[in-house]
Amino acid sequence: MKPVIALVGRPNVGKSTLFNRLTKTRDAIVADFPGLTRDRHYGNARLGKREFIVIDTGGFEPDAGSGIFKEMAKQTQQAVAESDVVIFVLDARGGLSAQDHDIANYLRRLNKPTLLVANKAEGMKEGSQLVEFYELGLGEVLPVSAAHGQGVRSMIEAALDKLVWPDELETPEPEESVIKLAVAGRPNVGKSTLINAWLGEERLVAFDMPGTTRDAISVPFERNGQKFELIDTAGLRRKGRVFEAIEKFSVVKTLQAIENAHVVLLLLDATEGVTDQDAHIAGFALESGRAVVLAINKWDAIDSYQRETLQRSIESRLGFLKFAPLHMISAKKRQGIAPLWTSIAKAYASAMVKMPTPLLTRLLQESIVLQAPKRGGMYRPKMRYAHQGGMNPPVIVIHGNSLDNVDNAYKRFLEGRFRKAFDLVGTPLRIEFKTSANPYDE
Repeated sequence: MKPVIALVGRPNVGKSTLFNRLTKTRDAIVADFPGLTRDRHYGNARLGKREFIVIDTGGFEPDAGSGIFKEMAKQTQQAVAESDVVIFVLDARGGLSAQDHDIANYLRRLNKPTLLVANKAEGMKEGSQLVEFYELGLGEVLPVSAAHGQGVRSMIEAALDKLVWPDELETPEPEESVIKLAVAGRPNVGKSTLINAWLGEERLVAFDMPGTTRDAISVPFERNGQKFELIDTAGLRRKGRVFEAIEKFSVVKTLQAIENAHVVLLLLDATEGVTDQDAHIAGFALESGRAVVLAINKWDAIDSYQRETLQRSIESRLGFLKFAPLHMISAKKRQGIAPLWTSIAKAYASAMVKMPTPLLTRLLQESIVLQAPKRGGMYRPKMRYAHQGGMNPPVIVIHGNSLDNVDNAYKRFLEGRFRKAFDLVGTPLRIEFKTSANPYDE
């Protein structure tokens, strides 16, 4: 097992910047805005042969009374409980605050290995400016600059020295296939609630306020021996409602998460029906070639008439996702969420299916015998053979002559034949035509 290091501290001290520096990624959104990170965020890091996991947390208020700050505090407490070493990040320029004392008292009671780090210390002389931090009673204070990388290596070496490293940790384990599942939808549709229901713990902040999740949060998960990476995305609003710069960052992270996923679980709100924004998200997933599973959340909150209306709305507004399986669920009551895994597994298998060239060519010839393509211009399209051109999504390349004249209706006919033959569920299928060059054109 890799050791775990948690980054804690009050808001806007640079925890996410330090997280990105350690993981050598830009996975955590960084901006000069307090309270930006809300969920705990995991990332892999390495120093030499030593590998470890870093957890980025939201601004910590141990005695937060209620609301979103209480939920953020619970996330940080859970991260500290999971960690082997805690890095307590302070603001070297802002000085010591009452909140820092509260966090120090909380960490002292846990008696967990803790490292004090004064961030934003670039250009400052060691000594006098850092003296006040020693009154926290947690040992030596290390000055660093996460933004510029100064002192970060020494800091992580000091943190890792607090751990016992067995020899087997130095040998990297072989990587196994991990299915990346992005849970996408509009704000407040229940994405974080669904992931928490799967995990059986309050892993993500779920709060009755649109825009609670601001980052694309990745959570490792294993079910029946299959490893997953669950990605909770920020809710995508209409462009006219994205006012904050923070939300604009969140939209980018959500679109990136959809592009990088193997399967997208598109969550709809039964109480609000299918909106333009749902159609936009579905369209983006389709353009990205991602496998899609549809789930209608809060199904228990509507009556039979509303259910019929909603199903007709899905057929008309999301008709381009006919290949996607549809589920009715209630994430809050944990109803209907287990069958989602069957559809997710089938969608992934369909997206990664291998299609032998002889079988594809035989299916193509049988389709032509059943229904030949219409003549276009002077010539009738002649299709000779087909082969697979890619996966996730599956791509079928058909070679022949005069294929520029194949109409959309015949493309849909071929798609239906290929889908039925390979039992493709939940994934888009792309068919490309390549016309052979005529040597006598000139």
